[in-house]
Amino acid sequence: MKIMIIEDDLVIASSLQEELLKWQYSAFYVTDFNDVMNTFTQEAPQLVLIDIKLPYFNGYYWCTEIRKISQVPIIFVSSQSERMDIVMAIQMGADDFISKPFDLTVALAKIQALLRRTYDFTGNDIYLSHRQVHLKTSELKVQYQDQEVELTKNEMKILEVLFLQKGAFVSREAIMMKLWENDSFIDDNTLAVNINRLRKKLAEINVTSFIVTKKGFGYGLQKDEHDETK
Repeated sequence: MKIMIIEDDLVIASSLQEELLKWQYSAFYVTDFNDVMNTFTQEAPQLVLIDIKLPYFNGYYWCTEIRKISQVPIIFVSSQSERMDIVMAIQMGADDFISKPFDLTVALAKIQALLRRTYDFTGNDIYLSHRQVHLKTSELKVQYQDQEVELTKNEMKILEVLFLQKGAFVSREAIMMKLWENDSFIDDNTLAVNINRLRKKLAEINVTSFIVTKKGFGYGLQKDEHDETK
């Protein structure tokens, strides 16, 4: 699991990273606070820890920007912990709030609890799920009911991005950045070919119309059943 730390205090950022690494999480902290979204798009973390007070733009701003493209879980970690600060964080899209100063053990417990609520864990594997389709990231497989199909690394990366940002459309540039780090040298048809192959593999396990294309916006996942009446 990859965790992104957006924290101006290097001591706190390093302490969080060190503690998370002890628990086998892949943790990293932002160094360019003027380009947070580019880092988020490239790294595609499974959880974000963010402070309110940051250089250039505050945490509320970046939380709102992340929520435009992703439903990844977000925890605010801040010394600005008055009731209105917490309310504002939740209204901006945060899932939880940790007040500074904090105990690393308590912070870790909150992080692990939110990860358990967000993702399905089976043994040591992590399943990302949507509409009864389960993405087995470590096995490079996707499963539906009692059927499963193997994926290439690129196909897995595409589905992982879409699963983590379900409910929103992801631009082709963002997906290509995740796959190849830089979309400048990739043929325009390369991503489309990968998407078509992925759709064919999903059809093999009776998963159809799962990846949706919206012109001008990119790719997304078919709406969840309970969203279709909205």
